[in-house]
Amino acid sequence: MTGGEFPQQVAPTSGVLEGLRVVEISAFVAAPIGGATLAAMGADVIRVDPLAGGLDRARWPLHGDRSLYWDGLNRGKRSMAVNLDSEVGRDLVTRLITAPGADGGLLLTNLPARRWLAHETLAERRADVIVVQIEGNRDGSAAVDYTVNAAVGFPWVTGPASEVEPTNHVLPAWDCMTGFLAATGLLAAERHRHRAGAGQLVRISLSDVALAVASHLGLVAEAQFESEPHPRLGNDIFGSLGRHFRTSDGRFLMVVALTPRHWKSLIEATGLGDQIAELELSLGLDLAEEGNRYQHRQPIGQLLQDWFAAHDYHAASSALSRHRALWGPYQTFKEMLGSDPRCRPGMLFETVDQPGLGPQLVAGSPLRFGAGGTPRSAPAPSLGQHTEEVLRDQLALSGGEVAALRRAGVID
Repeated sequence: MTGGEFPQQVAPTSGVLEGLRVVEISAFVAAPIGGATLAAMGADVIRVDPLAGGLDRARWPLHGDRSLYWDGLNRGKRSMAVNLDSEVGRDLVTRLITAPGADGGLLLTNLPARRWLAHETLAERRADVIVVQIEGNRDGSAAVDYTVNAAVGFPWVTGPASEVEPTNHVLPAWDCMTGFLAATGLLAAERHRHRAGAGQLVRISLSDVALAVASHLGLVAEAQFESEPHPRLGNDIFGSLGRHFRTSDGRFLMVVALTPRHWKSLIEATGLGDQIAELELSLGLDLAEEGNRYQHRQPIGQLLQDWFAAHDYHAASSALSRHRALWGPYQTFKEMLGSDPRCRPGMLFETVDQPGLGPQLVAGSPLRFGAGGTPRSAPAPSLGQHTEEVLRDQLALSGGEVAALRRAGVID
């Protein structure tokens, strides 16, 4: 497959998790993205919110008065709005969570799982109920992505090497990782229940996820064994050769040489073989070794920057692609939307008619299954759109019972 070509994917109408019913009581990122992950694979995810909406109902970015953030995290779910301050409302949600059926009894939440939402309380109604609870810290104290990231240490290795203050990143990485891992934990617990017949409480905290990732990446071990702190390198890649370069027409590219093949391709693309050979001779080193490239990234980087400064973006990108070098353009979100073929309908994205916004490009699951497939992308619900439907279909309430709940202010 050559660069820019992608296989066409025809998304089926159902997914591998079809039939699985998950109740989500959440706000912000981690729990909603966990639910969205499950919904994108075909699960029936019912998000429950207070009548006026959750804390994230109007979070930016906005289009007019509509939260694109909320829409993006809740596509493909059903929305149920209930007066959660009322005993009747809480009982309705409890009944929904613990409703009988082999594919139900699943709760995903980042609310404190206490009192009526406590696992032991729900288990009194359904012994095999599964509750996946997302927390800030392991001890239940409050933390969000931004405070977790600060405490783990990443802001001190982010940003220009000359910076003397910590630099935050804009991606809520720990929220996203925690949400994906929460979905994994829910499916693992559901598999255990299928085999052993037992439910359980699964707890996961943002700070534990951050520490686990730092450990996997060797950063915790480095802090133990090395006397010097991990360096701040700006756009350079630690331990390898990789950084941004600017072309003669002012475009930026990210170029990386992780492997000997990447290095060879980069030299061939830029025609710098003679200069690199001279540099190796003067250093007495083989720059095909990754560690040597990292240690001497400055003279290598200067040779490369001189080459990029003499070529415009089209010439540079064409040469890099022709020789299969490892690179990518720096783009804004708008530029990415206009240039990446995966953002066109028919692959990862589909055009969905989002009420209140109109036709919109919507991404499905990035997981590509075989025969089971992934369901077609669906719009985000409006708040409480499916309340009556859920009460009727899942709890078998009659029209009169639903009307009585509405008169009592339990539902809108």
